[in-house]
Parts: sequence; structure tokens; C-alpha cells
Amino acid sequence: MAISGIINTNTSALSTLNALNGTQGSLNTYLQQLSTGKSINGPADNPAGYAIAQRFQTQINGLNQAVSNGNQGVSLVQTATGAIQNQTSLLQQIRTTAVQAANASNTTSDRQALQGVVSQLLAQVQTIATQTQFNGQNLLDGTFAGASFQVGANSNQIINVAVGDTKTNAMGNYSATASGSTYTSSGSFQNGGYTPGGSFTISASGTGNFNAGSGASGLIIQGSVGNASVSVNSSTESAANLAAAVNGVSAQTGVTAKAYTSVAFTATTGTYTFTLSNGSSGAATNAVNVSADVTEGSNGQANISSLVTAINNQAAVTGVSASTQTVNGSTELVLTNANGNNINISAGITSGGALIGSGLASGSTGSLTAVSGSTPSTVGSAITSGSANALIQGAVQFESASSYAIGNGGNIGFSAQATSLSGSEVSNINVTTAAGAQQAIGIVDQAINYLNQQNGSLGAIQNRIQASVSNDQTTATNLQSAQSVVQDANIAQATSQLTKYQILQQAGISTLAQENSLQQSYLKLLP
Repeated sequence: MAISGIINTNTSALSTLNALNGTQGSLNTYLQQLSTGKSINGPADNPAGYAIAQRFQTQINGLNQAVSNGNQGVSLVQTATGAIQNQTSLLQQIRTTAVQAANASNTTSDRQALQGVVSQLLAQVQTIATQTQFNGQNLLDGTFAGASFQVGANSNQIINVAVGDTKTNAMGNYSATASGSTYTSSGSFQNGGYTPGGSFTISASGTGNFNAGSGASGLIIQGSVGNASVSVNSSTESAANLAAAVNGVSAQTGVTAKAYTSVAFTATTGTYTFTLSNGSSGAATNAVNVSADVTEGSNGQANISSLVTAINNQAAVTGVSASTQTVNGSTELVLTNANGNNINISAGITSGGALIGSGLASGSTGSLTAVSGSTPSTVGSAITSGSANALIQGAVQFESASSYAIGNGGNIGFSAQATSLSGSEVSNINVTTAAGAQQAIGIVDQAINYLNQQNGSLGAIQNRIQASVSNDQTTATNLQSAQSVVQDANIAQATSQLTKYQILQQAGISTLAQENSLQQSYLKLLP
């Protein structure tokens, strides 16, 4: 290379300096990677990679917090379930005490002492309900409803939690009976039971109207769990069908139903011939003819044992059984369908005689009369048209561990109930009498079932939260692995590059020193 002879500008030194600066920049980059363990330490290192890594980090941070939220939620649920288990244990003790109090061997003072025990146990059940807290929030007094746990990294990734009210005045046996109608389709039968369009009491807290109409009907159920509606048919719908419809949506409402049909009659002497079935009309496929003589007994009253036997002989076919009961000294015929199906009585073999006494001689006075307790209400009288049908609908008992409401969504042959029903609460348990002790057993059974449902629901929620926590942890781990690929440094590669640039730095510094000293050789030319 020719000597330029220029000392004002050392071009070679400047070129070496530029190369040395580049080496120093690369050296600093790898020193930072080795000190942080990341290949991307800022947007300038890799703009696209930096944005991707930050999105990963956002999700990772959210998932880690969701794991913490879930663990706190598990602790809350465990606090609630533990308290409910204690309440259940106390109710078990109350039930045992009620069973003891129901025994006839107890005196009045014995039951009063037992009531003292029950009162103390009830007070503790109430204390647990009102004082069980988590982070200052009451859990069992009915205020912790509609809550949600954030168990995911993104919005609306939640698990809803609702803890029912377990105070003593919020648990018990809430039930009401909705009775159907006894009405006629033809002939001289009269309406019995509840008059169509009239009012009747369904519970202590509300009344409803009985509408004996036809067409599709609806029943709206508002329960502690949720709301649902069921469809029923015309006024000839049986209590059994209505109960089945209600039970079909019990998981949505928390309300269950039981059906039964029973009607009591008095009878005069005579020969009774009629058709009996459990359908909505005399043409039902299970209809059978029943015939029996009712004679006068030694006590001067009608002896209906033959009628009872005749009906029971066909019970396997009709589903209707017969028995007797004595009310105010009078023997009554009781027809029962345990499943709540309708009882249909059709009489029309001859045009003469009295109700369901078509085989009686003309002018005799045999009749059947429907009774309720000790107050009779005429269901039938003498047949004048030669044909009459009586359709006796059953009753439906609605039950729930919490208060509920039944509403009429259409023309229905049962109840139209719009107000909340009420029943016997745990707080009202009184075992100072045998009857009270018997009632207490049923009340506590409902309360225990209610608490079991609460704990079952909370247990399922705990399992869901724990599953979400596990999934969050797995997802966070996978995201961290993906983020690592994008932003973490390869230490072996970074170390190799660091060594390279350290050598280049040393070489650059040495070269720069030589380039700077080269200009000094021109000084020898000076005289």
C-alpha cells in the first residue's frame, strides 16, 4: 500500500474505529443477553418478537392471578361447606331429640326439657348461619347470592356461586295442597268439593280460583333454584299427571309434587250397580262394573262392607281401592287412588232408582253423598235422566325446602296461586307435644335435605374451581414455554458470540493503536 503522506485525516484509523464501535455494540448486546437470559430486552431488539412476547406475558399474568383467585374461591367454598356440615350435624341432633319426644312414654315435663335442648341447638344453627364469614362477607344468611369467581385470564371466564339462606326461619317444610274438582259431565250429579270459578285456600298465605274449563293450560312455578312452567290439559287433567309435570322440572325449581285422590261417601241401604275407573270418562279402558247390596246393620246403620269388597276386588284393574272410616258415629265409604289418578263413577244402567243405586226399586231413596270431615256435601241425587257421570280429581301437594310460588299461566283445573307459599320453619319447631314432635321430624328432614343440596352444589362448584385452577396452571406453563422460544436467550450461542466479539474488540483496539502510530513516522521528514 502506498503511503499517502497525509496526517490531517487518518482514514485507516477512522475505519478501524468504526469497526471497533460495531464490535462494542455487539459485545454489549450479548453481555445483556447473558445477564438477563433474554434475547429480546426491548422493542428495538426485535419489534415483532417483543409484541408477541408481551401478549404471552399478559395471558400468563392473568392466568397466574386466576389461579390465586380460584384458590381463594376454594377456601371460601370450603368455609361454607364446613359450616353447613356443622349445621347438618346440629339438625341431626334436633331430629333425634324430636324422635325421642314423639314417644308416648314422655311426660309433659320431659318434652319441655327436650324442647329446651332443641331451642339451644336451634340457636346454634342460627348463629352459624349469621356469623359464618369469609373476608368479612356473610356466606349463609342469604346475602351471598349471584357471586362469581374470576377463574380465567379473560373477561367473563367466571364460575357463578350462590349459597342459599340457612337461617332457621328460611329452612323447613314448605308445602301446600292444590285440590281438583268433583264435578258432573251429565245427569243429576251436583258439583262437589270446590265450585268452579269459586275461591279456595291453597295455603296459609294465599288463595286461588278453581276454573273448570277446557283447553291447554299452564302452571308457572317460581322456586328457590329457578323458574319453570309446565303444560297441563283440560279440567279433566289428573293430579297424577300434574304432579309428574311438576316433578319433571324439579331440578330447575327445587319444588316437588305428590299426587293422591280420595273421596268419602255415605250410603243408604239398597243395591248399587255402577261403572268405576280411574280415567276421565266412563269409557276408559280400565272401567269395570261394580255391584253390591248395602243392607242395614245391627246398629241401624248401612253396612257397606260388601260394597268395599266389591270395589277392592277390582282394584288391580281400576287402581281404585275402598275402605271405611267413622266420622261422628257414621260409617263412610272412602275411595282412594294412591297415584293421584282421577276416580270416575258412571251410573246409567236403568233410568229408575237413586244415585248409583240403579238396581233399587222405583221410589226408593238410596244415595251416595260426598263428605269432607264431618260436613257432608251432596255429590249425587236421584237419577232422572238415566245417565250420570262423576269425575273426582285428586289433590297435588307441592313441597320445597324453601319458599316458592305457583302461578296460573292459563285455564287450569287446579290452583291459580300467585303469592309465595309458606310452611313450617325450623325456627318454629316445638316438641312439647307428641304431634309437634312428629311435625318436627318432617320439618328437620326437609331442612337436612335442603342443606345436603346446598353442600352438594357447593361441592360441585369446588370441583369446577379446582379443575379451572389446574387448567390455568397448565395453560400458563405452556404459554411460558412458547414465550421462552420467542424471547429467551440461547446461552451457549450467546457465550460463543460474546467470546468472538471480545476477541474482535481486542484486535480492534490493537489495530487502532497501530493506525494511530503510523502517522508519527512522517515526523522523521522534518529537518
